Amino acid sequence: MSELIMQRAKGDGVVIQLAIREGKAKPILCVHGLTANCRCWDLIASELAPTYRVLAMDLRGRGLSDKPARGYSLERHVRDIHGVLNDLGLEQAVLMGHSLGAYIAMAFAADCPERVEKLVLLDGGAALTPEQWDQVALGIKPSVDRLGQIFPSWPAFLETMKQAPFLHPWSPFIEEYFRYEIEEIEGGVRSRTHPAHIREEVANLRQVEPARFYPQLSCPVLILRATEGLLSRDDLVLPEAAVERMLREISGARRVDLPGSNHYSILLQPNEMRDRALRSFLEP
Repeated sequence: MSELIMQRAKGDGVVIQLAIREGKAKPILCVHGLTANCRCWDLIASELAPTYRVLAMDLRGRGLSDKPARGYSLERHVRDIHGVLNDLGLEQAVLMGHSLGAYIAMAFAADCPERVEKLVLLDGGAALTPEQWDQVALGIKPSVDRLGQIFPSWPAFLETMKQAPFLHPWSPFIEEYFRYEIEEIEGGVRSRTHPAHIREEVANLRQVEPARFYPQLSCPVLILRATEGLLSRDDLVLPEAAVERMLREISGARRVDLPGSNHYSILLQPNEMRDRALRSFLEP
């Protein structure tokens, strides 16, 4: 695995933290999900670097990026990515997003097609019905509920996270991801992410019609789909009908289903099929 470099870059009026692994080929900018941070990409980055240069960003409000009181929407994240690419001197990159990050990456590719060489949507990007959004909201509730909680110590926080069945099997990658999330405060530790920012993010996302981006995508698109949901089979982030619509309306899109994977394991657990699909898609 190539060395991890932590670097900061300018977004849209905020400073964005990046975790970078250097590589020889094209840069890949990774965009994480709703309550995650840049270190959720460590496992995939370890598979792609040093063949590729992998840059994972903390979205505004997460990790070590700035946390303004307001401004959590696709539009602001798109402007942050634009600023980061400019600050790093990158004319073009592959974009890879998971969950919320897939919507952000897709919005950026639609807005700035000349700057995106290829696009990977990792279990995200679907146009969901209000009922499906409600199911997803229930599915992400355990991840959201940890925000704002004060735990007496890092071991106590860690033990709570280890109880989540969707994070099994546990690994050093997952542990480091959560260690990066935590800050020490008076009385213990808590997540660096503020619940109010996530509430604003979710409210804004539910007002977006993702399908409007589909015909604007001109680069090759890979959709990696978990066949299991968040907590059950009823809370799929990429339901079959929604994926079929994406394939109809996104020119040049292709899908790879990853049997047995759920919304979390598709990113956080080893998966040879996922890694083969990524390497095949990224090849010139």
